[in-house]
Amino acid sequence: MGKDGKSPGILIFAGTTEGRLLAEYAARALRNTDGGTEASGKGQPFRCYVSVATDYGKSILNELEGISVHTGRMDQGQMREFIEENQISLVIDATHPFAREVTENIQKACEEGKTRYVRCVRKPAAKETGGKNEAPGGRESIIYVKSVREAVEYLKKTEGNILIATGSKELSLYTSIPDYRERCYARVLSTRAAVEESTALGFEGKHLIAMQGPFSAEMNLALLHQTEAACFVTKQSGQAGGFEEKEEAAEKAGAVLVVIGRTEENGVSLAEAEEIIRRTAAGR
Repeated sequence: MGKDGKSPGILIFAGTTEGRLLAEYAARALRNTDGGTEASGKGQPFRCYVSVATDYGKSILNELEGISVHTGRMDQGQMREFIEENQISLVIDATHPFAREVTENIQKACEEGKTRYVRCVRKPAAKETGGKNEAPGGRESIIYVKSVREAVEYLKKTEGNILIATGSKELSLYTSIPDYRERCYARVLSTRAAVEESTALGFEGKHLIAMQGPFSAEMNLALLHQTEAACFVTKQSGQAGGFEEKEEAAEKAGAVLVVIGRTEENGVSLAEAEEIIRRTAAGR
């Protein structure tokens, strides 16, 4: 029990497949609480909050009974205040592996409040190895770079169309590619903010694809054929982010896969994070 006799408070920062799965696990645990099952050895309820940045993220979680969803981005101070007000004893960070600033803010807020922090790390795809791969005939099939800026510099030296699947946040960097309005096709989330941001940069009509992933290899391949892309740009999104499906599609289409690598992180797996939720809810 927390202060004032409150049950344990768990806060999940979502925004990824892992975040959704953890929220679903917590909802199932809450349904089983009355019987004192896996989530609560003492049959005591626990409180679970899930923080998402957008209304779209909220819509995915709306059907989860017993889960309180907070919508909207929080800075470090707001995170600390939320943790204190709701007497959170455990924070699980399941934000996107490229959302480094968000993760840093969560870590600092937990440090200040002396709240337990757990980072749920996305499982890498089997083929996310790094380096440079070659296709038959000596053609480069996969190029690994460290940032979107580095990817753009590489793409400036290429010819042909480009399918961009790195999101809308850094889409402005691609506008420095010569003839980007004709060469580049951007695949972004199907949210108003993402679409408006992209069109303002000049990505519109058939050059803007608004869809929610992850995507199958067949869908990726269809888009590569539709856009006649010579290069396919993606982030090192891991197994949950559909990296292997992108690699397979690029190989079949004969397109170069340009991969933006991510920083190595320490943390726990999805299964380990679920176990931590179970133990915290049970007061152990």
